[in-house]
Amino acid sequence: LNSKVKVTPHHLVLNSTNALNIIKDYDVILDASDNVATRYLLNDSCVLLKKPLVSGSALRFEGQLTVYNYKGGPCYRCLFPCPPPPHCVTNCSEGGVVGVVPGVIGSLQALEAMKIITDIGDPMISKLLLFDGFSGTFRHIKLRERNPECSICGDDPTIKELIDYEQFCGSKPNDKERQKELLTENQRISCADYKALLDEGVPHLLLDVREPVEYDICHLPHSHNIPLSQLQKSKDILSLLNTPLPNDNKRGTGCIFVC
Repeated sequence: LNSKVKVTPHHLVLNSTNALNIIKDYDVILDASDNVATRYLLNDSCVLLKKPLVSGSALRFEGQLTVYNYKGGPCYRCLFPCPPPPHCVTNCSEGGVVGVVPGVIGSLQALEAMKIITDIGDPMISKLLLFDGFSGTFRHIKLRERNPECSICGDDPTIKELIDYEQFCGSKPNDKERQKELLTENQRISCADYKALLDEGVPHLLLDVREPVEYDICHLPHSHNIPLSQLQKSKDILSLLNTPLPNDNKRGTGCIFVC
């Protein structure tokens, strides 16, 4: 090991208020993050500070590597002007990753950083390296060139300072659960309240919106199973029911959902 290597840990969450102050002290930035918000934050910081960004990612048995914002090459926003919808992004808890794959990609990132610092070789500019751990193969694909209309590295950029990346991406810079629009307390019903409703004989529709495989494992009596995926496609909920809807002329019929 090189005894002259100096490691400076930063015990904090990188965000719009501290990123520029931290990144300005380094010549090359390596992105080993696992979330979209941090990727946009690092990209924009590197563009504003004119720093090359070595980007690596890994999921399951696969890994990717490229270099952004270096020698006229594209930045991350050139390829991805808008973030993907939060529900389309797989996190490590859901997708998982084989530990050796980040090791492979991380070593290649270190190699790219050395090539950039020493100005030798052919860095991965406008190219994407794809690693397949199943077959043990490496492939290269050509990426689009720098976009002159890019919002941050283009000829007339509209982004001239760091923004709120949680708001921009709709997700937090970590591997926790996505932000969800949850019901308020007055929109919920407790088990005790539902038992009281049953005892009073209040007419209602009990709709279980879980998938059939979950419904078959365990469900409440008199419930009707219509998966949420079907509800989102149909404008007429009643047409999906197999039984008549209970009715009370005085109080009407309420609908209770089991998620």
